Amino acid sequence: MSYQEFTIEGRNAVIEAFRSGKTIDKLFLLDGCQDGPIQTIKREAKKQDTIVKFVDKERLDQMSVTGRHQGVIAQAAAYEYAEVEDILQAAKDKGEPPFVLILDNIEDPHNLGAILRTANLAGAHGVIIPKNRAVGLTATVARTSAGAINFTPVAKVTNIAKTIEDLKKEGMWFVCADMGGTSMYDLNLTGPIGLVIGNEGEGVGRLVKEKCDMIASIPMKGDIDSLNASVAAGVLAYEIVRQRLFHK
Repeated sequence: MSYQEFTIEGRNAVIEAFRSGKTIDKLFLLDGCQDGPIQTIKREAKKQDTIVKFVDKERLDQMSVTGRHQGVIAQAAAYEYAEVEDILQAAKDKGEPPFVLILDNIEDPHNLGAILRTANLAGAHGVIIPKNRAVGLTATVARTSAGAINFTPVAKVTNIAKTIEDLKKEGMWFVCADMGGTSMYDLNLTGPIGLVIGNEGEGVGRLVKEKCDMIASIPMKGDIDSLNASVAAGVLAYEIVRQRLFHK
């Protein structure tokens, strides 16, 4: 998959993409441009909750593949997003308690791809990511996921903390990864569960952490102080798998 496949350039092409229902992750507009077609594009972007970035001509020229961007470049999602309800339905269809990964602002597409792969292999029913300040389903994510993107639904939500609150009403428990938590081996991670993994640098945000029922740490004996986000997700996801198998 190349970058071009998911980059849409030019005013008419971008308007058509929005109107055809294509999921646009990010929109780059020439700063200061206010004419009619640009206003139309802004309106469509607002309807879809697309992230809009205003940039200078030099940045657009660098990003452009065709050289004919007309002051607008859109990045379309490589794959369509699911709804949170679809993820819960997938668990119901399998007759299993829901197991969901929630990613609090993962920015590296390689990490997101690797986490999708782990989620698929560990039998998670889906992954939830935030709309802002995080990577979406780009071509790099699709490549790194090694096909998992085709099987594991990914939902995009405006507010992670509120989504956790809503899922708690559905009977789910939430555990977040944090070095200051209780050893994952001392926690009961069975039943309907959401595993929350934080940003590569800052970990899980305070508001999201406050919504979690448990804070799990991974016992570490080495000389470095933390694991990469996708590795941490893998270790914790498989502790959940182990406990599910053990408590059947």
